[in-house]
Amino acid sequence: MNDFKVMIVVTHLLGVGHLTRMAAVGRAMAARGWKVTLVSGGRPAATVALDGVDLVQLPPVHCVGTDFSTLYAATDVRADAAWFAMRRAALLAAFDAAAPDALITELYPFGRRSLAAEFDALLEHALARPDRPAILCSIRDVLNPPSRPERVAATLARLGACYDAVLFHGAAEMVPLAASWPEAGKLDYRLRETGYVHDGERAFADDGNTGRDEIVVSGGGSAAGLPLARTAIEAARLMPARQWRLLVGHGVPEEVFAALGAQAPANMRVERARPDFPALLARAAASVSQSGYNTVLDLAAANARAILVPFAEGGEKEQTIRAEELTRRGLARHLPAADLTAETLAGALGELLERPAPDWSGIGREGAARAADIVAEEIARRRAIEAGWVRLDLLMARARAAGRIIDFWWRDDDATDPTPALDALLARRERWQVPLALAVIPSRATPALAERLAGETGIDVLAHGWAHANHAPAGVKKAEFGPHRSTEAMLAEAQAGHQRLAELFGPRALPVFVPPWNRIDPALAGRHSEAGYRLLSTYQRRPAHALPGLVAVNAHLDPIDWHGGGGLVDETVLLDRLGRLVEEELDAPPGTLEPIGLLTHHLVHDGWIDRFLDGLIGRLLGSGAARFRSLAEFLPTQEGRR
Repeated sequence: MNDFKVMIVVTHLLGVGHLTRMAAVGRAMAARGWKVTLVSGGRPAATVALDGVDLVQLPPVHCVGTDFSTLYAATDVRADAAWFAMRRAALLAAFDAAAPDALITELYPFGRRSLAAEFDALLEHALARPDRPAILCSIRDVLNPPSRPERVAATLARLGACYDAVLFHGAAEMVPLAASWPEAGKLDYRLRETGYVHDGERAFADDGNTGRDEIVVSGGGSAAGLPLARTAIEAARLMPARQWRLLVGHGVPEEVFAALGAQAPANMRVERARPDFPALLARAAASVSQSGYNTVLDLAAANARAILVPFAEGGEKEQTIRAEELTRRGLARHLPAADLTAETLAGALGELLERPAPDWSGIGREGAARAADIVAEEIARRRAIEAGWVRLDLLMARARAAGRIIDFWWRDDDATDPTPALDALLARRERWQVPLALAVIPSRATPALAERLAGETGIDVLAHGWAHANHAPAGVKKAEFGPHRSTEAMLAEAQAGHQRLAELFGPRALPVFVPPWNRIDPALAGRHSEAGYRLLSTYQRRPAHALPGLVAVNAHLDPIDWHGGGGLVDETVLLDRLGRLVEEELDAPPGTLEPIGLLTHHLVHDGWIDRFLDGLIGRLLGSGAARFRSLAEFLPTQEGRR
C-alpha cells in the first residue's frame, strides 16, 4: 500500500457542504493508510466526521448572506489584513509540516476569489518545492457560473500555470460541467470525473418509525433556508392530515429557532438538523429542501420523492441549475423560490405524493473512493514527469561535460494576423531571447501582421503553404501540397506564396517552405527550388537523401495532442521523446544531425502547453549546453539572412 501524504484546503463560508464533501474524500484516503491533512478556513463544524484525518483549523472566516466578498472573523467583526496574514502564515506552515505528495484546493480558482491571495501564496510555495506535489483543484458537479468573461480567462490561466488536474465530483451523464461553466471544453483533458461524493458515514440506522410517512423539510446548515422554513410552516396548516418535520440548521440563532417552533402548527415538529437525516428521508413520504450538493445525494440515497426549492439569492445559480437538470430527468420537482408560497408548495406536494418514488440509482455515490484512486494516479504521474526532467538534466550535463553544445530551433505555425495569442508567443520569445521561425499562411497573411512584426527582433518568416487548404480526398490524411493535385499548379502557388511574403515582410521572409500538415508530394519537393526556396521544413528526422537545391531542417517535438483533441501531450511522453533526440545527438559525430526542432501552434495553446514550454526552454538554456539558432543560419546560401 502506498504511504501517500495529501493536504486538502477548504474554506466553507456559508453552510458546511464544502467541508463535508472534502472530509469524506479525506476519510477515504485515510482509510487506505495515507496521511491526510485537512486545512479548514471556515468556522469549526462539530458535526463533520474527520476520522483518521488531521485537522488544521485556520483563523476562521465566514460571510453573511450571499456577500462572499465581505468576510468576517467573528459576528459583526470584519476580517482585516492582520487576520488574513495569520491565516496565510498558518496555511504555509501547515503545508511545510505536511510535506504533501498531493495538494488539493477545494473550489479555488473557480471560486473563493476573496481568498485568492492566500491560495496563490500557497500555490507559489508548493511550486517552489524541489519535489513539488501534484496540485489538484476539487469542484462539485455544478459551479456558480462566472459573471464576467474575464473571470473565466483568469481561472483557466491560474489552472494552466499551477494545476495538474481538476477533480470533478459529479457525473457528466447526470449534470455535465458545461451546464454551469462556459469553457468546460477547454478543461476536458484535465478533468478527472470522480462521480458524486456522498458522506456515507452519516447515520442510516432505522430506529423504528421516526419520520415514517412524514413530509421532511430541510434548509441546510445556515440561515439561508429560513424563507423555505417559514413557508413550510404555513403550508403545513393547509395539509393538516399530514405530519411534518422541519429541520433547522445549527447556524440559525437560537432565538430564531425558538420562534419557528412557536409558529409551527400541531402537525409539524421543529427540530435542529439531525445526523440521521438520511434515515429520516428514507422513511419519509416526501422531502422539501434546497438543492445543495450534499442534500441531493442524501435524497438519492433515500430514493426520495423531492421538491427542490433552490437557494437563488444574490444571483446564485448553482442550485437552480442542479434542480433543473434533476427535474429534466424526472428525479425531482423544481419549485423556484420566486414562485414559493404556502399554496404552491402544498399543491406541488399533493401532486408529488400521488406519484411513485423516482429511481435515483443512476447517481453513483462512490466519488470519495474514486477520488482517492485518481489522486494516487496523479501523484504517480507527477513523479514520472519529474523523473523525465531529471533525465533531461542528466543528458544535458553529459553534453556539457563532453564540451558539446546541442543545437535547437523553434518553429511556430499558422500565423495570419495579430492576435492576443501571437502577442503571448512573441512575449515568450522576448523573455527567453531565442530566435523564432514563424510559419505564415501567405494567402491569408495581412499587412497588420507585417506591421505587428516590424518592431520585433529575432523573428524569421516562413511560407506555410499557400492557403492551408486541404485538397486530399475523403478518408486520406490532410494535405495541401500532396500527390492529389497538379504539380504545376502547386508549384505556382508555392512561388506565389514566396513572393507575397517577400512583399509583406521584406528580408525577414526566408526562402523556406513549410507544407501544411507537414506533408508534401516528393515530386513537388524535388522542384521547390524552382519556386525560389532553399530550405524545406516538415516533421520528424529529415531523410538521408538530399533534395535538389534544398536542405531539410525539420521539427521534432510537438507538445500538442492533435489526435487526442488538443491540449498538452502527456509530459512523460514528450520528455522521453526529447531525451531520445538528445541521446541521438550525443551519440552522433558533432554537426551530423540537424538541430532539434521545437514545433508550436500559438493559436491553440493553453496554460498547460505554455507552462511546459517555459519549463523546457528555461531548463535547456540553464543547462549551459544548449543554444537556440535562427533557421537562417542553415540556409545553403546567405541570401535569406538579415
